[in-house]
Amino acid sequence: MFLYKNAVKIIFTALIALTLFLVMAPFKPTSSSLRYIVQGTNTDTITELTEKTGGEITHTLPIINAIGAKLTEQQRQTLLRYPQVIAIYADRTIHSAGKDDDDEDDENEGDDNVRSDLAPDLNYAARIEASRLHHSNITGRGISVAVIDTGIDKRFEHLTQDTEEDDRILAYYDAIRDKENKGGKDGSGHGSHVASIAVSSGRFEDDGGYAGIAPDADLVSIKAFDKEGKGTYLDVIRALDWALANQDKYNIRVLNLSFSAPPQSLYWHDPLNLAVMTAWQAGIVVVASAGNTGPDPMTIGVPGNVPYIITVGAMSDNKTLQTDDDMLAGFSSAGPTIEGFVKPEVVAPGTRLLGLMKKNTQIGKEYKDNFYFDEHFVMSGTSQATAVVTGTVALMLQQDPSLTPDMVKCRLMASAHPALSGADELAYSVFQQGAGMVNAYQATYSSALDCANGNLDIALDLSGEQHYAGPARRDQDGNFYIEGSDFYQWDGEFASGNGFMWRDGFMWRDGLMWRDGFMWRDGFMWRDGLMWRDGLMWRDSVNQAADISVNRWVED
Repeated sequence: MFLYKNAVKIIFTALIALTLFLVMAPFKPTSSSLRYIVQGTNTDTITELTEKTGGEITHTLPIINAIGAKLTEQQRQTLLRYPQVIAIYADRTIHSAGKDDDDEDDENEGDDNVRSDLAPDLNYAARIEASRLHHSNITGRGISVAVIDTGIDKRFEHLTQDTEEDDRILAYYDAIRDKENKGGKDGSGHGSHVASIAVSSGRFEDDGGYAGIAPDADLVSIKAFDKEGKGTYLDVIRALDWALANQDKYNIRVLNLSFSAPPQSLYWHDPLNLAVMTAWQAGIVVVASAGNTGPDPMTIGVPGNVPYIITVGAMSDNKTLQTDDDMLAGFSSAGPTIEGFVKPEVVAPGTRLLGLMKKNTQIGKEYKDNFYFDEHFVMSGTSQATAVVTGTVALMLQQDPSLTPDMVKCRLMASAHPALSGADELAYSVFQQGAGMVNAYQATYSSALDCANGNLDIALDLSGEQHYAGPARRDQDGNFYIEGSDFYQWDGEFASGNGFMWRDGFMWRDGLMWRDGFMWRDGFMWRDGLMWRDGLMWRDSVNQAADISVNRWVED
């Protein structure tokens, strides 16, 4: 009987406890954690503070004095109270900027092996006169190009070997898993396609020119995106951090960033942009996609909105071998940026470019009709245009290794050719094509100096002491123009240059340089009260006064 009473008592107590748990459970505060970028005065200090609060550290990012961490809301609030913590950013998703479902090529019929209806652009190296440099043995030899993307497939011998069949992939680094390995996998296909346009040592025909712009450049593969072409800020910043840490070891001179995300803050508040600016300051030429959300104005993505770097839009060959009928690709993103900078700086071939792709990749399986022959895939996007410019930079640096990033940008722009519609009239606005189509030959032999990033001080920018605005403004009718000139108005329509003349190279040859910057002032607003992305802000800083609210984007 005693045992029976005790058993009943234990069961009754357990039932009461279970009932209380079920009743109270919905009211328990959640302790779920999210991924953040915690930026501070130095990495060691914020690491210690984050561990002290109980946060789980996932990334170490010295390039921006930051760490990645999983934090609960309470832990995040606690960290914000420390003066050593400058800002806490929510992690973001970012995508590769390839346009696999090209607007111009959505036909699905045709032979699985050879797709004559695709009309691939096989002439892009010749159209920018890179082929002329190849004949002079300027092929990018001795220059390392780092591609931050979905990886590079090591089964492509034209990527792993140069024109003399020497091995040229110096390293494979996986920023997602944070390890250097002997991998060489690319589940997406995007990274291999981009890399092949920049540096493939193959030829489209036995007696034809090289498929890659810089066929002898060395390669560094940095994987930061998955097979879906998706990445995170944390992994991409870690990729940039690794590239900077190994800059001297692998002689990394050029970074190809064929990805984009919508901006949600001013350029200097974005942690990815800060990492890109640090790489540029360290002497690495950064080439980034404008994005594929055009043709509307103000559609330049991150990190293409960084004023210092080279941002690339896309041109189409119009399915002809002629160059005088080339046209701006309808998807190519256009400027200006919200800070008033003219973007992109240049445009390059970016529609229906033929590059290497394995058929078992994610893109290869989804768009199998885009294979022209064997493992050669037709793809469009500012990703591809960016790769063309990346290869061009490698050629320039082989010819003159002493060039700084600012010098490279200057010469690329000074030698570019704007698309004209006749009688020296611009076919497209400067906000759509920048300085125009790149010319590798003329850029390589250019002697232009001091014509890029005028009045900008990247050290002051990174330190937070000074930020900059570009010369673009918007009038009461909604037209964009360059402050101090009425030559470059644009009403935002796709193919409108509004009839204004190029005027003998006005803009960068006569001292009125549209890529110059002016010191940012709080009163710099778009004059039509344009709201910035519906007031979205994802920067969470202890300095709340520095945050931008929608109410500040008003008419000045």
